[in-house]
Amino acid sequence: MTALLFIAYLVVEIAALVGLAQLIGIGWALVVLVAVSGVGLVLLGRQGRRVFDRFRRASRGEVSAESAVADGVIVATGSVLLFVPGLVTGVVGLLALFPPTRALLRPALEKLGTRRFGPLPSFAPSPYRGMVVDADGDVVDGTVVGQWYDDGHTAGPRALGPA
Repeated sequence: MTALLFIAYLVVEIAALVGLAQLIGIGWALVVLVAVSGVGLVLLGRQGRRVFDRFRRASRGEVSAESAVADGVIVATGSVLLFVPGLVTGVVGLLALFPPTRALLRPALEKLGTRRFGPLPSFAPSPYRGMVVDADGDVVDGTVVGQWYDDGHTAGPRALGPA
């Protein structure tokens, strides 16, 4: 089965390259093949940063985790297809990296993933539920080791209480 898929891949890629070469010439077909890879690499850098930003936003609860994972899967698939040699795989990889195409694919992939694996947990931080002593000041969780006071009029900070 794997050998049959590989042979089908070779036939499709060779047919696409020969068809393009007959249409515009072999030199321009090779230029298109290299251009698809170059544009793909530029897009991969930009869209990879956007995916990591989306993961960051999902961790803060600004977007759903399913949406961020679906976006990451589409970009990862597109990047793998860009590195597989061939015109058809390069064009499909480019389509997977374009934001409008991803916006079309994302909802279907979210539904498929939710149906297959269930909803993802939210990693958004929960609000602080500790005791707030001074509502006007800053609250920092921690252990007080020593307290120092600097009023700006003396030579330096001095200890409050036993130090």
